[in-house]
Amino acid sequence: MEDYNKIIESLAIHFIGISPRALKKSVKVADYHDLNNTLCLVKKGSFTFGETNEKVSPNNLLFIPAGRITNISFGDSKDAIKHSEFSNNLSEYFDGNSSNSEMCLINFTFDAKIFDAINYFTSLDIPPFVVSEHENISMFLEKILDEMKGERPGKERLIKNYTDHIVVELIRYILENKLFVEQLATNTAYFKDPRLIDIFKYIKSNLKGDLSNKVLADIASVSEDYVGQYFKMLTGINPQDYIEYQRMESAVFLLRTTKKSIREIGKEVGYKDTAYFCRRFKMMFGIPAGKLRRREKMM
Repeated sequence: MEDYNKIIESLAIHFIGISPRALKKSVKVADYHDLNNTLCLVKKGSFTFGETNEKVSPNNLLFIPAGRITNISFGDSKDAIKHSEFSNNLSEYFDGNSSNSEMCLINFTFDAKIFDAINYFTSLDIPPFVVSEHENISMFLEKILDEMKGERPGKERLIKNYTDHIVVELIRYILENKLFVEQLATNTAYFKDPRLIDIFKYIKSNLKGDLSNKVLADIASVSEDYVGQYFKMLTGINPQDYIEYQRMESAVFLLRTTKKSIREIGKEVGYKDTAYFCRRFKMMFGIPAGKLRRREKMM
């Protein structure tokens, strides 16, 4: 358990958003995913997910790690739509009025990164799963939702504390129920290697700088020929793919939290060519950078 205490202490946890949703119109999403970790607490009715259409019943929660793709059916719709169509038209399928709805849920999103550099739950390579009737997590979600209704002193501090509680409870749930034992054993190996941690930290603080394999090799004190193999052996991805993912995540954050232009954001995260940055962004997320910003304003 000592290793998991270290992991929990190293996690940078950030609240992203929460919203009550009442189903207006049934919908099946063939490739549901989010840039952030997602927890859905079912309040009324039920929905299904995954290849086997596993049911998520009232008082249970569905956890979907950031970037993980699954299919989800809200209601009894048979015809599936793409996630991009769904996310751009949420108001067509949900609203906040639960009185006449057959299904209601609380949708909660958050970040949890090792040393504020690598998505913890994504790195474990675990699938979406059901959390059965967890009173503590449900209680903290309700508390966050309550705080979001007003502007009382200490609002941000309490929301941060509640989000921290939720993430710790989620990790405890995985460990206590012995879920994904093999994945946890395999995919936490990187945490024990200080050279890899140094690479993570360097990448995070130098996104707009030179992040070639030669530079990373110097950071880890290994050869340039070996650094790619070494990184992939411990993380499952090659370093340049990881770097691009980090750059794009940082771009999403800047799009959501600043008024900087697309050109400025591209340069800030390491892309000198704005057109190339826009192409890569759309390829990774399936939506243009400018459209993401407009969608975030509407939600």
